[in-house]
Amino acid sequence: MKAAILLIDLLEEYFQDGRLKANRSTLVSHINALTSVGRASHLPMIWVRQAFKADLSDAFVWMRKTQAAVTIENTPGSQLLNELERDPTDLEVVKKRYSAFFHTNLDELLQTLAADLLIIGGINTHACVRMAVIDAYQRDYEVVLALDCTDSYDEEHHHISLRYLTRGICTGKTNPDLFDLLTSNPSLFFGDSGGLEAHDTQARSVG
Repeated sequence: MKAAILLIDLLEEYFQDGRLKANRSTLVSHINALTSVGRASHLPMIWVRQAFKADLSDAFVWMRKTQAAVTIENTPGSQLLNELERDPTDLEVVKKRYSAFFHTNLDELLQTLAADLLIIGGINTHACVRMAVIDAYQRDYEVVLALDCTDSYDEEHHHISLRYLTRGICTGKTNPDLFDLLTSNPSLFFGDSGGLEAHDTQARSVG
């Protein structure tokens, strides 16, 4: 199997208040630790972020009805958290709905990378993370949910979603368990000559 790391909606707009603001530093620390180990193993790093046009013409129904201007493209709120450690080789997917797979080229990108195991983290557990995990599972990817790298503004639904997802749809692993998995299974690695290096540079931003 070949693994890739998929990190969802770690955007400035979502960390301005409440539980995510309080947990921001810890969550970022865990994610940076995971991406560091992942890069050392030459795993593809895919950042998924939501962004809409200013006129909301590409937004979902509730946003258009309420004129909710959230994560508008080219605004600070639609950008990844500044503290996240990124690399020029990282990939990015821009989505318009909860699922990272809906009307994006993510599936095609993963097939090009020959990835069949996805390590998924990000926010919110009960919404966009949950949708990505389920859609990946329905596309026959093996899915590992990075428990230390996943959170939600709603603690109750965070735990409900973790319980539901890890009952058969995916496997939940803490960072130490993930690090053990990656360091003890070299077959999960892409290596220096595969995966990203063979991938067309135009796919570094996928809409």
